[in-house]
Amino acid sequence: MSDRSEVLFLGGRSGVGKSSVAVELHVQLSDAGVRHCVIEGDNLDLAHPPPWEHHLAERNLAAMWANYRALGYRRMIYTNTVSVRYVAELTAAMGDDPRVTAVLLTSSDTTARERLARREIGTALQRHVERSDAAARSLEMLAPPSVHRIPTDGRTVSELAASVLALTGWHR
Repeated sequence: MSDRSEVLFLGGRSGVGKSSVAVELHVQLSDAGVRHCVIEGDNLDLAHPPPWEHHLAERNLAAMWANYRALGYRRMIYTNTVSVRYVAELTAAMGDDPRVTAVLLTSSDTTARERLARREIGTALQRHVERSDAAARSLEMLAPPSVHRIPTDGRTVSELAASVLALTGWHR
């Protein structure tokens, strides 16, 4: 087995199932004894005002990945709405030329809205719906053709995780 690291970028609109699929991947990989970590990219720069111009997400990713690598981890699942659009920047932050699998989870507007309505119980639901709709359009237009697209409508989380896992080859 190579010492080269591997990363799975999971992107997609709000309500598409990124976090749920990442957790299911974690369960399946753990059950198979596959060493890995999961990083929720949305939490790496969640602040107000947004610190995007300071590349805080990339800086925090670099620090976290260095710590995981020091402990012998070489596989990472990274979830973030737009991660599939910023593969070069995120892999540069990792600093070790990882093998990349990028997956854009997709869903219909109706499915995303139903999921968001179950999750968002406060005043932000409408804002989340609007941003989710805009993100879906933007991601479909701007995600490179090399990004695998997996529709989530009508599929279970375990089915989706199995489909994503097959793309990585990590189950071995």
